[in-house]
Amino acid sequence: MLKYIGLSLFKSLVLVGITLLHVAYTTYAERKIIGHMQQRLGPNRVGPRGLLQPIADVLKLITKEDIIPSCVDSPGVFKLAPFISLVAGATSLAVIPIWENFVVTNVNMALLVVLAMSSLSSFGVILAGWASNSRYSFLGGLRASAQVISYEIAMALALVGVIMLAGSMNLIEIVKAQIESPFKIYAIPQIIGFFVFMVAAIAETNRTPFDLPEAESELVAGYFVEYSGIRFALFYLAEYFGMIVMCMLAVVCFLGGWYGPFEIPGVPMFWFLVKLYFLIFFYIWVRATLPRYRYDQLMGLGWKVLIPLALLNIVITGLIKVLV
Repeated sequence: MLKYIGLSLFKSLVLVGITLLHVAYTTYAERKIIGHMQQRLGPNRVGPRGLLQPIADVLKLITKEDIIPSCVDSPGVFKLAPFISLVAGATSLAVIPIWENFVVTNVNMALLVVLAMSSLSSFGVILAGWASNSRYSFLGGLRASAQVISYEIAMALALVGVIMLAGSMNLIEIVKAQIESPFKIYAIPQIIGFFVFMVAAIAETNRTPFDLPEAESELVAGYFVEYSGIRFALFYLAEYFGMIVMCMLAVVCFLGGWYGPFEIPGVPMFWFLVKLYFLIFFYIWVRATLPRYRYDQLMGLGWKVLIPLALLNIVITGLIKVLV
């Protein structure tokens, strides 16, 4: 028992450490890629080609004063909200397999755990908006609560087709079922579900063009307008943790996980990382390309387009299961 706990703790520390490194350099990659897309240089001052910019940003945020306004509704909730978002996002990593022999906890209901943690992460945003006692923050929190309800439904329905085809909610079993399927990935037969999932995942993580809860042109900074220093950094980390977790879930459920056209000796996670980086680039590409939606457009897309498409995907998958 102690050996199992020790091994799980070691895997957790390794996974969180690697993910934190990815989060840091995803911010750098995002600024560089968007810079090139907009014909700018991006970060280029700190270190060679700006490679030390993420470290400089972290040091700056850690050393800045942590200001708590005197008018907050609940100082305890105000302080706790960023940790709720970050811990919920990081907890999802425990059940997502990087490859068959590297998963912290292999549970049969892993898919449900990830969806639950994704919903819980939004509670930090909602609580931050309420506890800040600011109109801008409160509006951001209200938008976040409506957004997560709308797009969580679409995301869960998009994954129902995967569960029907694989016959399991265990993520390792879902990957194995994909490899035994004719196309080797579920993104092809589940193209509607994959599209709905990716759009809902972008909205779920409050990324552009669905970043209405923070909308700096309308709400200054939305739910974290009153945050500074390390607590602001925790919200920033939580957003990128959520983005990476959603990309990892898409790789496992739709793109065949760690399997690829051929094996790379000694690097079993190679194809997993290639697919993960491609989806992260997709997130960045969308941010650089699309303008922010109006709030009515955001809600209309969720309820009038994505949810009906996800239900249609379930019907089509059911018919295929019955007829084939």
